[in-house]
Amino acid sequence: MRILFLTQWFQPESSFKGLPFAKALKDKGHEVEVLTGYPNYPGGEVCPGYRIRSYQLEVMDGIRVHRVPLYPSHDNSAIRRIVNYLSFSLSAFLMGPWLIKKPDVIYIYNLVTLAPTAFFLRLVFGSKVIVDILDLWPDSVASSNMLNNRVALYVLNHICNMAYRKADKLVVPTLGIKRTLISRDIQDNNIEVIYNWCDEASIRVDTSESKAIKSPDLAGKFVVLFAGAMGLAQGLDTVLACARICKEMLPAVQFVLIGGGVERQRLQKQSQEMGLYNITFLPLRAMEAMGEVFALADALLVHLKDDPLYRITIPSKTQAYLYTGKPIIMAMRGDAADLVQQAGAGVLCEPENPDAMMKAIKSLYEMKPSKRQKMGEAGHFYYMDYLSFNQGVLKFEKIMMLLSGKAV
Repeated sequence: MRILFLTQWFQPESSFKGLPFAKALKDKGHEVEVLTGYPNYPGGEVCPGYRIRSYQLEVMDGIRVHRVPLYPSHDNSAIRRIVNYLSFSLSAFLMGPWLIKKPDVIYIYNLVTLAPTAFFLRLVFGSKVIVDILDLWPDSVASSNMLNNRVALYVLNHICNMAYRKADKLVVPTLGIKRTLISRDIQDNNIEVIYNWCDEASIRVDTSESKAIKSPDLAGKFVVLFAGAMGLAQGLDTVLACARICKEMLPAVQFVLIGGGVERQRLQKQSQEMGLYNITFLPLRAMEAMGEVFALADALLVHLKDDPLYRITIPSKTQAYLYTGKPIIMAMRGDAADLVQQAGAGVLCEPENPDAMMKAIKSLYEMKPSKRQKMGEAGHFYYMDYLSFNQGVLKFEKIMMLLSGKAV
């Protein structure tokens, strides 16, 4: 089977479903090609070793990667972001038919702006089109404030729904997104749910490592770890408010926040002003160095603001948390909470509710260590059975083979 990856982001960018996914399909005997742009994510600057030119072909792990021009940008300007998306889509539309071999399946990763290109290639080659929806448009566009004009959002909604209907198969990462699409008159049998996986190769948790980085203020503490972006969506003021309560009621609890983001500096300053010595901020680390950070934790925290969009979202840290085998405090409603509950991997509480968060932490703190360990192990086994990279690849391969008519 010949598979074309049509994606704006690919390695050396930190593309979630990039080279490792393509290589896994190649290792199963399929011929994989990639049509992508010049790497410039996340900063909008072209990666070292590359420059924008009319065309570049490279071979990565035996996979032909075709790069076509785009306008590099990834800042807060809606206009520049739109030009970034559309410039790649146009280049792929005009150059793609001349560059690639006839694919059986065209796999689009995330961007609905690539749908017209994919449908044109389908017309030229008779291929099938799979659209992998990580962020539901236009909902995520509106939520990010990238586009606020009601008329523009109305038009974008119709364009997106048309693209979703015309795809041969949609793949979504949550049941909530599937239900939302069905409510928009997308056929149920055209939508498959395949949960996202995490970067398993980079996460190695060894509990013997935890003492190596525990500073004096963490020694003997019950560590609640939040790892990831500290942005507006995460609503981490709730964590500060919870820490203020825990300072009096659960003095053995220490919060550790690690990561970057637009809110980090403000949160750190506010924490100091509030006298929250029970919060430790650690600098951002590469995923390869996160194993020892996860090892120091007694519980892992997920929190997002209580927004309807987030109820059908599973934050990527959820899969990483499950894989690490540590109990989870899930301060969310919706699909992510359901997943943790189904796995038996943690405790749930209302988002944006410091008292509820404190009670959830208290329940884990007072739990026997052996029970917390079993809870973490349940999460890890659930991840391996239903969310792992290998499981995801098998599910995608099955869909692709059925579409292409090559299934045994």
